[in-house]
Amino acid sequence: MIHAKNIHKYYDQLEVLKGVDLHIKKGEIVSIVGASGAGKTTLLQILGTLDKPSSPQTTEGGIQTNTNEVSLTINGENILEMNDKALSKFRNLNLGFIFQFHQLLPEFTALENVCIPSYIANKSKNEVEKEAKKLLDYLGLSHRIDHKPNELSGGEQQRVAVARALINKPDVIFADEPSGNLDTHSAENLHQLFFQLRDEFGQTFVIVTHNEELASMADRKLVMSDGQIIA
Repeated sequence: MIHAKNIHKYYDQLEVLKGVDLHIKKGEIVSIVGASGAGKTTLLQILGTLDKPSSPQTTEGGIQTNTNEVSLTINGENILEMNDKALSKFRNLNLGFIFQFHQLLPEFTALENVCIPSYIANKSKNEVEKEAKKLLDYLGLSHRIDHKPNELSGGEQQRVAVARALINKPDVIFADEPSGNLDTHSAENLHQLFFQLRDEFGQTFVIVTHNEELASMADRKLVMSDGQIIA
């Protein structure tokens, strides 16, 4: 499902990712853990096509210090060869995102927030709203569809964000500290939900987390340190 090879990321002279290789299978739930600054979120953003890996660096003498091939494929598609328009379309239709702070638009209802990715994909309003209502019902929010984010609890807001991530039936869900802003009970419910969703819809999940319980529940736990996967 996801193949990444020799992924580097530089910010000026600071090397944040140092040649990460990664293979994630379809339907797998993978957690990525490590201390703050290890490169977890940067890696997630690159895998999720929100950022691009850096080109090989050169020394002052013009000699490349990183000459191995850099590649990133998702579901057989070569991400690094896509132009911005193709990449945006691929991201919208194939990838879903869940963040620590739900990133819901405050002026829109739960239903409207969930529908936005499908509206971007130019799907019909009736079809989109029907699917959004089905997802919100599945997530136990059918009675909250007309409520705006400030009228929802933290756990409810995050479930709306999950529904939004699922609306286009993406192949992969990327989650960055998805339960970091939730109380213990809501976090536990969200963690269980990820596994229910995988079993129900077959999605692949890549989750950056500091939550050891969630990390250990995953099919595979990857440990990052100093820009590399060490375990």
